[in-house]
Amino acid sequence: MKYYLIVGEASGDLHASNLMKALQQEDPQADFRFWGGDMMAAVGGQLVKHYRELAFMGIVEVLRNVRTIKQNFRSCKEDILTYQADVLILIDYSGFNLRMAKWAKQQGLKVFYYIAPQVWASRSDRAKDIKLYVDQLFATLPFEPAFYEQYGMPINFVGHPLLDVVDQYSFDPSFLTRHHIHQPIIALLPGSRKQEINKVLEVLLPVVESFRNYQFVIAAAPAIPLSFYQDIIARRGHKLPIKLISDSTYDILKHAKAAIVTSGTATLEAALLDVPQVVCYKGNWLSYQIAKRFIKVPYISLVNLIAEEELVKELIQYDLTTAHVRQELELLLTAKKASIIKEGYRAIRVALGEKGASERTAQLMVRHLR
Repeated sequence: MKYYLIVGEASGDLHASNLMKALQQEDPQADFRFWGGDMMAAVGGQLVKHYRELAFMGIVEVLRNVRTIKQNFRSCKEDILTYQADVLILIDYSGFNLRMAKWAKQQGLKVFYYIAPQVWASRSDRAKDIKLYVDQLFATLPFEPAFYEQYGMPINFVGHPLLDVVDQYSFDPSFLTRHHIHQPIIALLPGSRKQEINKVLEVLLPVVESFRNYQFVIAAAPAIPLSFYQDIIARRGHKLPIKLISDSTYDILKHAKAAIVTSGTATLEAALLDVPQVVCYKGNWLSYQIAKRFIKVPYISLVNLIAEEELVKELIQYDLTTAHVRQELELLLTAKKASIIKEGYRAIRVALGEKGASERTAQLMVRHLR
């Protein structure tokens, strides 16, 4: 069968690549064409557009790039029709993908959605559109089935794919010596988009000077050139003792005593790797003012949403200051606070379900298609 997949960010590239591998096991004749990233390309098929060309974060950024976004919609629709896919598989990236779902359904295409859209966080009425335009929905968070069932939509809860990704990761035993790290690590995960990286690092970098007994390590996003981070660090006016390492986020977290994480999938990765964390987010002022009027959930991090309490501290927009980060980091580095957080992490791992999400999803997809 012919599968067309659409991904808009790094985490989607990871989950889609594992889904593609699982689909190949279920359907040896599987043919892939996709908007995605390097990990998907490594599995096989044809990469049409890389997700780094789609990374517009926030309302203001979207408005500034509206012409490009419209062109992306047009070219994607044309490519899907030319390819004559048996199914369109959408992975997260709801702003773009929900519009594609509506169009695809109007064309008579089968539409599957993996990593269900987080409409429970804001504009929950969009669940009605999902019911209309999505044939099969595959959820990965434990509270999502109850939410979607309110709208009369059957949902496949498949567990979270990160359970497998983390447990199957091959850690580098020489990581510390290879990167000449001789002090305990504090990990900085400032996001995967340039806008958020720039805003968050401007706040985080001054914190380094207060923790000279630790090695700060920035986990660079795979689609962002190292020069982008280096330019931000250079603007501090002097050399800071920071390591900048790409393609080694899990190795960094494995050795970290604490982490400062921009909200997103990375918060859950830090939890599964048992790293005490503080969650940060800072966006464009206007985008934030608009977004906070729509957000309906009490927390922004997946960790706290699953735990149903503020297990880890969230510093959002105006609360994200150098002084606040410094204060929270000092607390994280105490044995008492670290122990409380790690106990909460154990409960989160149980709530995420059984391992094997990619395989279960592939089996269900192929069964529905056949």
